[in-house]
Amino acid sequence: MCVTCGCDDGAKITVTNLQTGHEEHMEKAMPNHQHPHDHDHQQGDSHHHDHSHEHDHDGHSHDHHTHGHAHEDHDHHVHGHDHASEPAALSAVAGLHAVTIDLERAILDKNDRLADRNRAWFEGREILALNLVSSPGAGKTTLLEKTIRDLKDEIAISVIEGDQQTLNDAERIKAAGAPAIQVNTGTGCHLEADMIRRGLDSLKPAFGSLLMIENVGNLVCPALFDLGERAKVVVLSVTEGEDKPLKYPHMFKAAELMIISKIDLEPHVDFDLDRCEAMAREVNPEIQSIRLSARTGEGLEAWYAWLRATQRRVSLPAA
Repeated sequence: MCVTCGCDDGAKITVTNLQTGHEEHMEKAMPNHQHPHDHDHQQGDSHHHDHSHEHDHDGHSHDHHTHGHAHEDHDHHVHGHDHASEPAALSAVAGLHAVTIDLERAILDKNDRLADRNRAWFEGREILALNLVSSPGAGKTTLLEKTIRDLKDEIAISVIEGDQQTLNDAERIKAAGAPAIQVNTGTGCHLEADMIRRGLDSLKPAFGSLLMIENVGNLVCPALFDLGERAKVVVLSVTEGEDKPLKYPHMFKAAELMIISKIDLEPHVDFDLDRCEAMAREVNPEIQSIRLSARTGEGLEAWYAWLRATQRRVSLPAA
């Protein structure tokens, strides 16, 4: 479940190995089986509720003709309501809010525990795992294709692709020359640590290799979910607008590197590169920035240099 929007409640996740064609299915559920569902009743009505809640029917009547105030001899446009039930209503809202907070905490705590296991697994094998995040269409897949073709003889690269549907991006990665796993999240708007674990079981990346995780296109929810990666890399294209770091500060605060992509289009759009970088530093003073175009090759060497330097840090023995 996404604690931000709840978009993937009960979502069916498919993990596909592009090398073997093997498919594995996962079904997401909320902690403690507290997932919403519908019940059809013999009376012919249906309602939507969680497993763990209490029905408090005090303070309101199911008689549809009695609402706690009279409808006789009064103006239907202006009439007074009995506010005696407001404290109970506010209490119910507060209770629901508390349950929501507890559920969010449980979801994130579980994800963080699994992410820590992933991180330890990567560290034990000196694998550099990077979580690439962006809006849809920012150019993550194109950048990965170019990176694989340029560096595959230098370092082993594998990719976990995240999309709601289709194998399109994973097929592109495979054609570029890297093993790929496609995770289709269904209605889900982000990858989670357990999805990465399933992908790793099938992908089996090599010792000392580079694992690229291309997250679902979304600048909101992926910021909340640790996958066990070494760093988040946020990709922002010049076609999106320079103010994205201020509009989506959580993502840019969580990222170690910002890649400004498609700079070959910069002369044709209203985008101030310097201002964008200044906005990113406003929300994250430590963020690094690289300007590049996967199409023309401009700036790619700076990206590759960052990858090599980060890879060396991963392989260094612990102090």
